Amino acid sequence: MFSVSLGVVTFLIAPILPPNPRPRATPSPSLYATRPGALPARFRRARVLLIGCGDIGLRVAQALAGRVRLMALTSSGGRTAELRARGITPLQGNLDAPDTLRRLAGLATRVVHLAPPPGAGWTDPRTRALTRALRRRRLPDALVYGSTSGVYGDCQSEVAIETRALRPETTRARRRIDAENSVRFLGRATPVRSSILRIPGIYAPDRDGGTPRERLLKGTPVLQAADDVYTNHIHADDLARACIAALWRGKAQRIYNVNDDTCLKMGDYFDLAADLYGLPRPPRVPRSTAKEQLSLMLLSFMSESRRMDNTRLKSELRLKLRYPTVDTGL
Repeated sequence: MFSVSLGVVTFLIAPILPPNPRPRATPSPSLYATRPGALPARFRRARVLLIGCGDIGLRVAQALAGRVRLMALTSSGGRTAELRARGITPLQGNLDAPDTLRRLAGLATRVVHLAPPPGAGWTDPRTRALTRALRRRRLPDALVYGSTSGVYGDCQSEVAIETRALRPETTRARRRIDAENSVRFLGRATPVRSSILRIPGIYAPDRDGGTPRERLLKGTPVLQAADDVYTNHIHADDLARACIAALWRGKAQRIYNVNDDTCLKMGDYFDLAADLYGLPRPPRVPRSTAKEQLSLMLLSFMSESRRMDNTRLKSELRLKLRYPTVDTGL
């Protein structure tokens, strides 16, 4: 842990980021004439590039505001004003159009990649295009990629540690594995310190669709206890903090499970949420009839059971969870 006080009240930066250098007077033109290699102050600060600046990306940016120079890739011109208002420099580009990514080369000292793969296919050409673009000029010091816990597949309620063999059961998970491979290849072939975060269900009361309330109001059923599966969670703020911790503390080519300490089956999670919100608990149904009442997406989540271990998250990234269990977070 860093012992220095940063003088900025934030919930995560102080123990992770190094202190800012003491402010210096603006150099005169003559100084640059005698030192042609000197860089303006704006380029001496760490430069963090956000790829996929949605809810989690914006939380990362909010936590880092004022401490680093922030940039974000966006394919929508309509987001330019919003990003600038948050202190983020927007960079026009599209992961599905590799030629538009050339300008990213050499810009950032650290990269957070949270963009999802395409919605179809077996690979993730977006991550491949990004890593190729980053290699065109000076490489970033670190890259953090947000993957999914779905790469483990069904662990049949066993504990999933980062070294467990991957058994993806959906094309979504296979695309994520392809993205992980691209990130790991970049780390092996270059000095980039790449970290992969395997993320379960993200929740937060201030996140769009970030609580079970809407599903509880609809009365969507869950599996009966005998058929139920273990599920894992992480609060959106803690996930943002994990991204930042990995940027500065992650070990080279390292994988981290990013989940809280909750150990609940899915039905028990919804029962807990219902009790907290003062709503009726959801009905329980056997797996044999669930397919008649639930969507294919929900059924896919209910077909995989695992209990993720977060030892590395706490010991190596030294992250103290702000919301260690879902009852504190909800």
